[in-house]
Amino acid sequence: MYGDTFRLKLGFGKSVIFSRDAGFAQYALQKNHKNYTKSPIQTRDLSKYVGFGLLTSEGTLWQKQRKLIQPAFHKKQLVNLLETVQSAINAELIKMDTGKPIDIFPIFNNLAFQTVVKSLFSSAVNQKQINKLQHITESAQKMLVMELRQPHLGWWFRLSGKIKKQISETKDARNVLKKLVNERKRSRKREDDLLDMLLDARYEDGSFMELEQLIDEILILFVAGHETTSNALTFTCELLARNPNIQEQVFQEVVKAKRGTENVIDFIKACPFAKNVIEETLRLYPPAYFIDRVNIDEDEFNGMHFAKNSSLLFSIIEIHRNPAYWEEPTKFKPERFSDVNSSQFSGHYFPFGAGPRMCIGNNFAMYEMILTIAEIAKKYKISEKKAPIEINPLITLKPKNAILEFNFR
Repeated sequence: MYGDTFRLKLGFGKSVIFSRDAGFAQYALQKNHKNYTKSPIQTRDLSKYVGFGLLTSEGTLWQKQRKLIQPAFHKKQLVNLLETVQSAINAELIKMDTGKPIDIFPIFNNLAFQTVVKSLFSSAVNQKQINKLQHITESAQKMLVMELRQPHLGWWFRLSGKIKKQISETKDARNVLKKLVNERKRSRKREDDLLDMLLDARYEDGSFMELEQLIDEILILFVAGHETTSNALTFTCELLARNPNIQEQVFQEVVKAKRGTENVIDFIKACPFAKNVIEETLRLYPPAYFIDRVNIDEDEFNGMHFAKNSSLLFSIIEIHRNPAYWEEPTKFKPERFSDVNSSQFSGHYFPFGAGPRMCIGNNFAMYEMILTIAEIAKKYKISEKKAPIEINPLITLKPKNAILEFNFR
């Protein structure tokens, strides 16, 4: 193989097929998705910390859970959460230090976690519980990164008790969540938050989700709903700092939208350029910068043959920067995602994946990011920065040395 798809031999008879072919990615993720499963990294390695929820499950369990949970993330349902999301964002951004260079990633990391927790539990969760849940979630992610980057030390991670300690901490998080869920059930008080939506959801036979499965899904929401969003928000601000004219356009749009709307959803709709800015950021710096799959049966695409159980790695960041698909692919051009043009990119734009396993929280994430960037643009001006943006490609594409200066307008 050569060109946009090639095989990399890893030794001991193992190999990985890398591809930046958008057509092949679309084929595996969408057109022939039934023949492609997630790799053991997600179905086995991550599941030992967060259980088997939408992100880590496969087959009939995934189909059953996706069908059950999908309605809770429909745009019409999410409208009920927007006041909570806006409040959580404002509470975090008010802590922003101004007038001096600061590392912005921790700010957005906290903001994203606070937002997802409060969207789930409203005011029923206290700050001590949030801090504990965030610590355990992030330490589990760090442990997984170490396991994947240093597989030769797997024996040490087990014998030293590191994995056992992390699993024990995860059990503590599960106990906190069970307490919150059971308190909600006993109170019979409706908050119309994500927890209520998940508790209301019924399978086809009329039954409700079992408690352990519900906890799995909540842990998955923590993992999937905060790190990728914080990465994207950080990269967005990095790009705005390097493009002051675009930053000013967002500011002018937000000021106009604030004057002309009365509720949160109408405000979001009145900020199409802010949405374009985020879409373009996700193109250049997609948090899920690669997607892995394993084919169940042997397959063929464009004359290339793949034996069953081949490991495939689709480079989303390279697809998003491939000059065959994008004009001036390395340039930050939010206007390319205007309503007139955006539909033409569907075949080679995968910030939330594609096909049936496309991220269920994509609308929630977009609403959250638009509101956050709009609030920043309204309150602060990001000082211009010209140094290249640094990245740290781990499980997700993370920012590195994201030092920016914010000043009140």
